[in-house]
Amino acid sequence: MAKMSRYISLSGLSIQPELLQQQLVKVDTFLEQNTSSAVWSYQIPELGEGGSCSLFGNLQDTPFLLQEYIEKAESNEYALSKLQTIVSAVVAHSAVDWFGIYQARETQESKQLLKLAYHGAPSRPLFPITEAFAATSNNIQTVLSAKARVINDIPAYVARGGEYYTCDPKVKAEVCLPLFNEHEQCIGIIDAEAFTEAFFDEEILAFLAAACIRIPQYLPK
Repeated sequence: MAKMSRYISLSGLSIQPELLQQQLVKVDTFLEQNTSSAVWSYQIPELGEGGSCSLFGNLQDTPFLLQEYIEKAESNEYALSKLQTIVSAVVAHSAVDWFGIYQARETQESKQLLKLAYHGAPSRPLFPITEAFAATSNNIQTVLSAKARVINDIPAYVARGGEYYTCDPKVKAEVCLPLFNEHEQCIGIIDAEAFTEAFFDEEILAFLAAACIRIPQYLPK
């Protein structure tokens, strides 16, 4: 239970440790009973002028190749398989419309969030981890702050002046949660999106947090 409480404290979530413990059991049971294949390539959208915004619905001709950023070794094949299984667990439990797992990695350009596994519409694969990009990106705000971001009414949030990076205009609610290593450093995030407002209740948030507790042990090297 101490591990549950510690994640809640570090991330700033408002959920009960007992509920998080229950949801972690469900995540582990799903992992024991199901296996998904590793995904090494996926379609991605065109980026707008300056590369800051995805052009939703316009896909690049060439798929994104994870092996250009991660060694295609047996250990990483296993890791990506486990991560894709966790994605399946989240979707099965919550019926969320979009879900992705990102790892903070050094690339030739800079340190970026790299999308490792996901469910839903194609989306950008890399997010530069910079203060400038954080101005409109929940993903980057989360990895820089190491704090959860829960927006259950995006239209209202934007109407109040909140900055928001729009990929799919159908998204009405979003949650980004940090991933921590054994030293309590933020090493990545998860991103969950729903097409209905007020989607992320305490039970779903606890399941997402449970996924965050398990994901770090399966991040590729």
